[in-house]
Amino acid sequence: MRRETTPVGDAYGATIAKWTLARRLKELRDASGYTANQVCDRLNWGRGKVGRFEANTWVRPELSDIRDLARLYEADDETVDRLQELARSARRRAWWREYGEVFGNVEFPGFENDASEILVYTPLLIPGLLQTVPYMQTLLSYGSRPPEWREVALRARLRRQQILERGDDTAPRLTALITEAALLYEWGRGDDRRGQLAHLLKMAERPNVELRLLRFRDGLHPGMAMVFHIFRFPGGEPPMVYLETDAAIQDIDPADNVEAYELIYEQIMEAALGPADSAEYISTLMVTLE
Repeated sequence: MRRETTPVGDAYGATIAKWTLARRLKELRDASGYTANQVCDRLNWGRGKVGRFEANTWVRPELSDIRDLARLYEADDETVDRLQELARSARRRAWWREYGEVFGNVEFPGFENDASEILVYTPLLIPGLLQTVPYMQTLLSYGSRPPEWREVALRARLRRQQILERGDDTAPRLTALITEAALLYEWGRGDDRRGQLAHLLKMAERPNVELRLLRFRDGLHPGMAMVFHIFRFPGGEPPMVYLETDAAIQDIDPADNVEAYELIYEQIMEAALGPADSAEYISTLMVTLE
C-alpha cells in the first residue's frame, strides 16, 4: 500500500480544513443520534478518540478513520467526498509545525495563514506582521528565554510575515489598529525607530494592508485594555478570535461571543484616524524621533 506523503510547505487551507472537518463530524454524529462513546464502541476505538476528533485536538486525520465514521453515520456520497477532501487538505504538514518550541500546540499561525481577512489590535506594540527585524530583536530580548529560542522565534515571525506577500488571491487583507503609544516607546537607535515607522508606511501602500492610528490627543477609546486578533475565512466559515499575552495565546470559540469582539473592533476603528490621515501623522512622527 502506498504511503501518503505530507510535505512541509505553506499548506494554505490545512488548518481551517482540519477545524471544519472536526465540526462537520460532530454535526453528523449529533444527527445520527449516537453518543461519542457509542461511536467508539461500535468502531472498536478507545474511549475518547471521537472526542479528540471533534475537539480538533488530533494531529492529522487518517482517511480510514474518516471513512469509518462516514459509513457509521450513513453519510451520502457527496458528504463522504467532501469529508475526504477536507481530510486530505488537513494532512498537509505546514511550516509552523517546525516551530513547536515557539507555538506549542496553539493553532494561531495556521488560522493566520488561512485567513482571508485579519483584524489586529495590539495597543502597546507594533503588530507582529508589521514589525522590522530590529524591533523584533529588541522585543524578544526581554524575558527569560535563552538566545537560542529568540533566534528561532525571530525566524518564525519573519516566516509569518510572508503571508502578506503571497502573489495570488490567497493573500489576506490586514487591518491594523495602532496606537501612538506603540510608536513612541524608546528602543534601539533613532534610525531603528525611524526605520520601523518607514516600514509601516511602506506596508500601508499595499492594496491588502490598511493602517489606522489612534492618537493621544483624541482621548480614551474602547478596547484600551484588550489585545486581540480576529481571523475571517473564505467559504462562510465562522471567524476566530485570539487573545494574546506574554504568557499565552488563547482562542475564543466561535460560538462564544465572537461577535462582541467584532463590535469592539468596529468601535475602536471609529475612534481612529483614517488610512490617509494615519500615514500623514506617522510621517510627522518620524521627523520628531531622535
